[in-house]
Amino acid sequence: MAALELRHLRYLLAVAEHGSFTRAAEELHISQPTLSQQIRQLERTLGVQLLDRTGRTVRPSDAGAVYIEHAHRALRDLAAAERAVHDVQDLSRGHLRLAVTPTFTAYLIGPVVAEFHARHPGITLTLTEAAQDRIEAGLAGDEVDLGIAFTAPHLPGIAATPLFTETLSLVTAAQHVPAAGRRPMPVQDLDRQHLALLSGDFATRGHIDAYFTRHRVHPRITVEANSIQALTEIVQRTGLATVLPDAITHDHPHLTPVPLDPPLPSRTVTLLTRDAAYRSAAARAFTHLIHDHVATRAYTPA
Repeated sequence: MAALELRHLRYLLAVAEHGSFTRAAEELHISQPTLSQQIRQLERTLGVQLLDRTGRTVRPSDAGAVYIEHAHRALRDLAAAERAVHDVQDLSRGHLRLAVTPTFTAYLIGPVVAEFHARHPGITLTLTEAAQDRIEAGLAGDEVDLGIAFTAPHLPGIAATPLFTETLSLVTAAQHVPAAGRRPMPVQDLDRQHLALLSGDFATRGHIDAYFTRHRVHPRITVEANSIQALTEIVQRTGLATVLPDAITHDHPHLTPVPLDPPLPSRTVTLLTRDAAYRSAAARAFTHLIHDHVATRAYTPA
């Protein structure tokens, strides 16, 4: 594919994304007349109108929508091909794009990244925290190489490999452990609890709310936070309880898990990839490492 044709594709995608020749030209750092001329040249080459310019917003025509879908795929595949050409098999250099749901930064990502860096210091890592739907969209769009999230209905083309089973418990500060000790607390007792929980942006919060609904309990949510660290600090300094993965509170000196009866449902942690995507040496090395890490730590096998 010639360089001119690649430029045409990028220009077309920019106009389609912004719905405006003016904003697309600003992003591309070219003049609007030049951009319009290039798009018309592409349309003449194809013999079809790609954009509907009659409304206030520029929109793809029916033919344009089909062409844009293929253009996205072509540019994505070319970017993957460039990475493959520059991939260094001996791992002396390279780049890995990893996205994880936020709770994993509290207990999994730190030791895994430290181990990966110790083994492969020449590999640069871009780490992003995101909701699971954003991770899967990033994988589908070739913006992410690997994701760590949970088993769920996945987008088409996303492959999920089980890593381990995550369990959750009610968590209190050590000095506020219920009088019953660490015996399971009946779920009905949660009606008397004041809780600090993750905000609704977290998949974990949806998991917790579904448990409350299933058992018809209505604890008072006194604090909502979008940070695990904020929650653990609040629980340590107040009489509030929270719900967190057991792996976060394991060996924590100031937090104590309190099992519930019936227990909160467990979840399967998965490694997410895009089907048929190019797997760089760095991505393959990280995949092997995280499987080794999970196998040698106190995680429950998936």
